Amino acid sequence: MTATQPASGLGAPTLKEIRAEFPALTRHHEGREVAYFDGPGGTQVPRVVAGAMTDYLLRHNANTHWAYPTSIETDAMLWAARESLADFLNASPYEIAFGANMTTLTFHVARAIGRGLGPGDEIVVTELDHHANVAPWQALARERGVTLVTVPLDTSSGTLDQGALMRAIGPRTRVLAIGTASNALGTITDVREAGALARRHGAVVFVDAVHAAPHVLTDVQALGCDFLGCSAYKFYGPHVGVLYARREIAASLDLPRLAPAPDEPPESLETGTQNHEGIVGAAAAVDWLAGLGGSSGTRRERLTRAFAAAHERGERLLARMWDGLAASEAVTLYGPPPGTPRTPTVAFTVLGVSSEAVARHLADRAVFASHGDFYAATVIERYGRAPDGVVRAGCSIYTTEEEVERLLEGVEEIGG
Repeated sequence: MTATQPASGLGAPTLKEIRAEFPALTRHHEGREVAYFDGPGGTQVPRVVAGAMTDYLLRHNANTHWAYPTSIETDAMLWAARESLADFLNASPYEIAFGANMTTLTFHVARAIGRGLGPGDEIVVTELDHHANVAPWQALARERGVTLVTVPLDTSSGTLDQGALMRAIGPRTRVLAIGTASNALGTITDVREAGALARRHGAVVFVDAVHAAPHVLTDVQALGCDFLGCSAYKFYGPHVGVLYARREIAASLDLPRLAPAPDEPPESLETGTQNHEGIVGAAAAVDWLAGLGGSSGTRRERLTRAFAAAHERGERLLARMWDGLAASEAVTLYGPPPGTPRTPTVAFTVLGVSSEAVARHLADRAVFASHGDFYAATVIERYGRAPDGVVRAGCSIYTTEEEVERLLEGVEEIGG
């Protein structure tokens, strides 16, 4: 069975059928089947994705824009990948670029934007964001003399201070850099109002959707953003970064590039030879996800159904995980509770036990969860958890209720 051909023929595959697509889920550790809660740092990969990458490397491998068959095939496969990711983000294929990862792409675009900025200009960033959407703009503050305006995190709710966000945007704002979901807390931020205000002031809106993309079907048209970055390895693909770049904005950038390289987007945003097999794999991941929405309708329609079903399951798993952890007096939970806009990702600590020790204890029970700051260092600092950090457990498309119970049992053994 493949995702584009569910076992039922017409409907979506069952959870058992989904899990059967992931060889990693058969791994055992300490005599038990591994439960992966590390999805926020990178999900496992279905066979169809690995198969697409292998097929490219073994049968079509070539560089681009030459006249022989494998090069022509590569061009066609890369264009098909742009079409797949365009459907994933509700964009045009001409607005989809690829790179090593979201961080590298953001530095690249920030440098291009920064060539037109100077003293007196302002860039708005937030305390809730992964530093991949902070550090590139901090570099411009140092190099170009622009002013960085930071929107605070409300630690009582795990959300941005919305009033402060709106007040931070003004006539001098040139860039709003903001995330749609926190990779540390799971908080989902509605960026549309702030983005609309920024655009009214003539600013560029750069959105980090890395953590949101696996959980909320992204729509760049609804967001109204100019740039949006995400990473395929967070939504069941390989380690490849994906960038949406509004075509007219991208075409106006003074991008760092080699003189002979393409000078029109999207290829003008891609420096050097790309990871062709990774790009093909990213497209396969999108098609696999679309297949979870059944076999009828457009790719975008199938993605919509698939994400709706995954969201419903994720909310149930999140509620059980949150309530189970909250039942222990030794556990502290961070971020917004279930029933509020958030992803099925939970951050917590256990009183008197380091986050690394908690993660090791869980790993000994074949429950793989992450610990640390997850490059959302400011979030962790604001909660007073640096340098130890927190434990992060995220539910993915293959997570089961039994796995959540195993996680809760493991934490209970530590915290009582």
